[in-house]
Amino acid sequence: MTEVLRRGRASLALSFFAQGVAFALLVTRIPAIQDRYGVSDALLPVFLAAVPILAGVGSVATERLVKRIPPSRLLRWSQPVVLLALLGVGAGDRMAVLGFALALFGLAVGVLDASMNMLGVSLQRAYGRSIMLSFHAVYSLGGILGASLAWAGAHWHLALWVSYLPVVLVLLPAVVVGSRWYVDGDGAGREAVGEAGPVEGGGGVVFKALLPLCLVMTFAYIGDSTVSNWSAKYLQDVLGSSEQLATVPYNVYMVTTLLGRALGDLGVRRFGAVAVVRVGALAAAAGFAVVAVAPGAWAGMGGFTLVGLGLCVLVPQTFAAAGRLFPGASDAAVARLNVFNYVGFLIGSPLVGALGDAWSYRGAMAVPMVLVLVTFVYARSFAPQPDRYGGGHERPRTADVGRGSNGV
Repeated sequence: MTEVLRRGRASLALSFFAQGVAFALLVTRIPAIQDRYGVSDALLPVFLAAVPILAGVGSVATERLVKRIPPSRLLRWSQPVVLLALLGVGAGDRMAVLGFALALFGLAVGVLDASMNMLGVSLQRAYGRSIMLSFHAVYSLGGILGASLAWAGAHWHLALWVSYLPVVLVLLPAVVVGSRWYVDGDGAGREAVGEAGPVEGGGGVVFKALLPLCLVMTFAYIGDSTVSNWSAKYLQDVLGSSEQLATVPYNVYMVTTLLGRALGDLGVRRFGAVAVVRVGALAAAAGFAVVAVAPGAWAGMGGFTLVGLGLCVLVPQTFAAAGRLFPGASDAAVARLNVFNYVGFLIGSPLVGALGDAWSYRGAMAVPMVLVLVTFVYARSFAPQPDRYGGGHERPRTADVGRGSNGV
């Protein structure tokens, strides 16, 4: 049984890593994609917005699909589609091909993100201790590698398909083979049992109970998209850094995200999820405050570094909290919560840009600061839920998670 769980954890970590690589390769080569297909500046936001919108559709569809299909099977088939769609983006030569490839990528990413986190939540329950942050740490590692490969492709002026093809050739067979050892949970998304938590047939009470976590997810991704899309511009235009120095904050942000997530599970086990979330929210808010008042580029970089250390714990712990809140319907809760990942991504960058143009970019940084700080108020939603035996801690559910996706 222990060996089944260990294999399941390793194979799922590989899936998180592969997705981190693929997503970074897409978003960091957007200028090259725009040049390849001749996408105008006016049309580019439409293409970029379509990906998270369709990903939200895919996540909603996953909530319904897991009632009949195990998450492991959805992940097994969606991840190869994501990788092949990435290759399609790099290999096409017409606008219609780009549109189709991005649409396929978005839909598959929604299914992949939801099913991947479903399996992570069920594995954490089986282990009986916090391991969710470790999966997201591996995702961050994949993102760093993907961004590095994208930099190399741009530096050597490689065609997009030349940059993407070796990655797909390596990752595609790896994730297909690794999918043999995915471990499903106890059917949580397929049937709401008596201990499912605050569930009603119409789903209204489910969403009401889940709403604080949905807001935290949205606010976290507003903060994340602010760093991803505006850190370089902010350092160069507002704080007067050089073009080369302006590229550093996001790289540092990714590294600190990796470190914070790698150590975060230890913090949760030692101090509890509520304390870790509160510290993360305060650190991220303090980081944005430093950025907003920074007198120069180095102070600004320090602020973005602090943001990374704070934000990195929020998303994994939000998924884990949803699993604890709805132990008998965790798949459905994770799929519904995952939609707000894309809501935050869609809101964050345009919001900061609009406020920056209409007011000031320093003032705009106060918005994610306040929103992330609101997470402090909702931190109690991350507390372990009393189980039916009256305890307040997660209990190992090894007997419920005893089969792999291949029937082991």
